[in-house]
Amino acid sequence: MTQDERTVLRVLGLFLLAQFSLVYCDGSRVPPLSQTAAAKSKSADKSKAAKEQASTTTPLPQVHYGTDGLPRPVEEMREAILSAVRSGRIEDLRYAWELNELKPDLGVAASDPVAHWKQISGDGEGLEILAALAQILDAGYVVLPLGADIENNRLYVWPYFAEVPLDRLTPAQEVELLRLVSPAALKDMRSAGAYTHWRIVIGADGTWHAFRKGP
Repeated sequence: MTQDERTVLRVLGLFLLAQFSLVYCDGSRVPPLSQTAAAKSKSADKSKAAKEQASTTTPLPQVHYGTDGLPRPVEEMREAILSAVRSGRIEDLRYAWELNELKPDLGVAASDPVAHWKQISGDGEGLEILAALAQILDAGYVVLPLGADIENNRLYVWPYFAEVPLDRLTPAQEVELLRLVSPAALKDMRSAGAYTHWRIVIGADGTWHAFRKGP
């Protein structure tokens, strides 16, 4: 064997040794990519299953109907809003709006709420907005804690669908929801995984916090 042949064999041996060290590290073999991918997929499946189990075991907020359980400030703000509904004039809703030092969240910045409501209303006069208010304030509501003082810091949210997972609604509750939205809209909400229609939020002290669409 010539000197050149011995040199080639030596280089080849070093190359094979290097490849061997990549496959085995501290005596343990690096798992094939297929096994690594399978392990990741299995871990993701477990995480998804855990989230689904948590969503079905988390207690649902209690649904309330009517006005008997409402604090007086909440009932007064609700009545101020419904007064505009009964008048049929969106301009009358400005009174309830002005009762708040901190203005309600409309989902968008709006210097003039009445102009905004007219703009987004299908009829151009805000009648659709008043009809939406009438519908959701007639629906059931839930009470959510806000801060540590549960007695004085609570949020009243209409309709309750805004805070109850759609996949946990009873058949009767689905019928209630279909009084507010079309079947096509409900299908889109299920795809999105959240209620996206109108909601209104009033604090226990009577503060009108929000009136908007979206999750």
